[in-house]
Amino acid sequence: MDVLIIEDNRGDVRLLEEAFAQSGSHPTLHIVTDGEQAMQFLRREQGFATVPRPDLVLLDLNLPRKSGLDVLAEVKSDDALRPIPVIVLTTSRSPQDIRRVHDLHGNCYITKPVDLDEFLEIVGLIDRYWLTVVSLPAKD
Repeated sequence: MDVLIIEDNRGDVRLLEEAFAQSGSHPTLHIVTDGEQAMQFLRREQGFATVPRPDLVLLDLNLPRKSGLDVLAEVKSDDALRPIPVIVLTTSRSPQDIRRVHDLHGNCYITKPVDLDEFLEIVGLIDRYWLTVVSLPAKD
């Protein structure tokens, strides 16, 4: 399984890497740090021509160069990318952000816990549910 993590906070990336390392599924993690890079990865442009299509995307909303909401809108409006589940994992608790993500057909909205153990537990739940329990669409 391939997971694309779109996150500009290096500390959160390290936590995600650690949490997935402890998981049972051991996905291959791909990391990009801004919204423009995310779209290049997903569209296999620029230096990403040979990357695999991810099975799952973890998306932060607060990104440089292109917001997470803009990335989500582009992914869900692109026929080739739309089937990829996008899990928003962000610090925002804004009702407007939650509504907007669901309006844009984000698959899940999770507020990042501040507590380390809770963060690791949440990522473990994401891993178990999305990479073990759920049947995901086949990659192209």
